[in-house]
Amino acid sequence: MYLKNTVSRCSVILLFAVAAIVLYMYYGIDMNHFNYAMSLRIPKVLAIIIGGVCIASTTVIFQTITHNRILTPGVLGLDSMYVLIQTVIVFTLGSTSTLIVNKNINFIINAVIMIIASMLIYNIMFKRNKREIYFVVLSGMIFGTLFKSGTSFMHMVIDPNEYLALESSMIAGLNNINVDVVLITIVLLVAIVPFVYDDIKYLDVVSLGRENAINLGVDYDRIVRKMFLVIGIMISISTALIGPLTFLGLIVSNIAREVLKTYRHGYMIAGAIFISICMLAGGQFMVQHIFVFETTLATILNFVGGIYFIYILMKEKAL
Repeated sequence: MYLKNTVSRCSVILLFAVAAIVLYMYYGIDMNHFNYAMSLRIPKVLAIIIGGVCIASTTVIFQTITHNRILTPGVLGLDSMYVLIQTVIVFTLGSTSTLIVNKNINFIINAVIMIIASMLIYNIMFKRNKREIYFVVLSGMIFGTLFKSGTSFMHMVIDPNEYLALESSMIAGLNNINVDVVLITIVLLVAIVPFVYDDIKYLDVVSLGRENAINLGVDYDRIVRKMFLVIGIMISISTALIGPLTFLGLIVSNIAREVLKTYRHGYMIAGAIFISICMLAGGQFMVQHIFVFETTLATILNFVGGIYFIYILMKEKAL
């Protein structure tokens, strides 16, 4: 009965996700230009799904291994690294550089640098502090602060016109999605899923804590190390594809936990992904058809996420 209720709730969330995608794809289409409209919207829908998968799954996993429902992978500093990379390119080569103008090259550079950095940083940290997850998180926060400081310094001395071009390129959104970039991310995700799929079930035990997980026969250190590597890669992919979205993971992971009320991470991750797709598709629909591009997707999600974050803090304090 418990499992049946969880599956039913997850199925309802999936229906909402499908409805949100269908609404976004077909609302307001001029049938005389149907093919052209689809050529623009299908890559955006694929980007929504990829972003939803990466952000939602990594946040649920990250909160499980840190045993904290208000932490997100954003504290590891990869979002700040993305902004720093963009700033360094514009600062040194200018906003008309091929590395900025060519979206394929820009995506590959950002993704490769962030993936390599995350692998180096977290492998070094885990080799020296195999059991201190919070040391890795704290180190990520320090690196994030360092990246932000470097970015702020360059923003102060950069040419104002270059700064405006830089700002427009750093805003998270789906308005300039490139088909080739989407295809690259799909290939990367297809390669990652088999690598981590069999270990998802162990997260049910990892959530009990290190000592309990080891007593129950789970190789806790290996699972955590592997999950941190996957988190670094997937966050790098989503950030390079659609930009940094600070609060999205926090919202969808906590809503999934509240709605599904399950310890099974397979269902929890699936539910969070469906909710993430709903929010991304719904947010982009609002940007295009309600606000008529007068605001951005990141602004809407950060506003909602900020309110929800305050709600979570007040709720935890009340308990």
